[in-house]
Parts: sequence; C-alpha cells; structure tokens
Amino acid sequence: MSSPLASLQQRLGYTFSDPALLERALTHPSFLQENPHVPANNQRLEFLGDAVLQLVLTEALFQRYPNDREGELSRRRAALAKGTFLAQLARDLGLDACLNVGSSEEATGGRERASNLADACEALFGAVFIDSDWLTTRSMMLGLIGDIDARLNAVGDLHNPKGRLQELVQPVHGNHAVRYEVLRTEGGDHERRYFVEVYLRDQALGQGDGSSKKIAEEAAARVALAALGGKLPV
Repeated sequence: MSSPLASLQQRLGYTFSDPALLERALTHPSFLQENPHVPANNQRLEFLGDAVLQLVLTEALFQRYPNDREGELSRRRAALAKGTFLAQLARDLGLDACLNVGSSEEATGGRERASNLADACEALFGAVFIDSDWLTTRSMMLGLIGDIDARLNAVGDLHNPKGRLQELVQPVHGNHAVRYEVLRTEGGDHERRYFVEVYLRDQALGQGDGSSKKIAEEAAARVALAALGGKLPV
C-alpha cells in the first residue's frame, strides 16, 4: 500500500527528487512547537509559492484573454489566487490528510482550516519550483487548475460573496436587510479567530469564521449563497 505522500505525488503528477521539500511544504508552524527537531515549517516556501502562482496566473490569463484590460486581468487573477480557491485545490489534492499540525491546532480544526490549506498549497508550489524548474512547475500548476474559464465561472460568487448576497437581497428587501453579527472570538492577539453569522433581517442564513472580521463575514456570505441557491427564502 502506498504512503499518503506517495499517493499525493501521484495526484500531483510530480515526484520529488528531494522528499524533504515535500515534508516541509506540509509542515504547519504549530508542528514545530511540539517537534523542535523538525528543521523548518512551510512559511518560506509559501512566500515563494505565492510569487510563482502569481506569475503562472499572470502569463496564463495574458495569453487566454488577449482583449482584456489590466484591471479585468487583475480581477481574474485575484479570483484564482484567493485563499478559498487555493483551499479547494488543496482539498482536491488531499493535502488536509497530509498536513503536519500540532495537537492544539488539530483539536481546533486546523487541519481543515481554509487558510492552512491555502498556505500549504502555495508552499507546495514553491517546493516543486525549487525541486524542478519553471516549465515543470508551470505545467503542473496549470494541470491542477484545469479549464480556466470554468474555474473562473465557478469562483465568481466566491470572489465577492458579500456583494453577491447583497445583489440577491437588495431588489426585494432593500439595502439594509443583510447584517453580520460576531458570535464570538477565539485565540490571542496574534492568533485571533472570528466567528460570524449573517442574517436576512432576523433570519440566520449561515455562519463563517476567519482570521479577521472581513474574512469571517465573507465566509458566512458564501455559506448563505450556497444555502439559498440563488433564491430568497419566502
């Protein structure tokens, strides 16, 4: 039976020459707190992978949409570089099952947390870039993204979920019918997490969480949009 990392590389379509790079890409900072012998976490690789992703997307969108102006290209790139989209790519790859996280992070749902998955996805891109070359990395990443038109259509509501929810509600209920309420916060100053519920007047539509109120509100709006399916409750 193949190991989780071997299976991941099969799904990725790339086998690492240096397996330590793959391990590092999947190591959340919390893991080092309990395993000080581990040499590094994935934050530096995440930094590199973000830059690689931006360039891959910029080139692909530049070629795919020759008539788009800079602003529209930037909006398309932002949608495909957004954490929610990267977290979904990570889930498709099964990164959640391969992450190295500390016990406290595990206990609070950190393995499934979108921000952790997005960070690991970017770190993975950085690791492949170091382990191989530009053309190999570009080919691998574009293969994961697949049909760019379809991906952009799928993430359209994800790019501005609060705006889309407002557009849905406003014609029927007016401009001030949607409100967001912070239910609670968890963690210290540098690890704070916000939990938010979105309401249509007094009817709860969905909950979300994130490292800031804005991110938590977007997550709640995204849940509400998915639950409503484009139709307002009676």
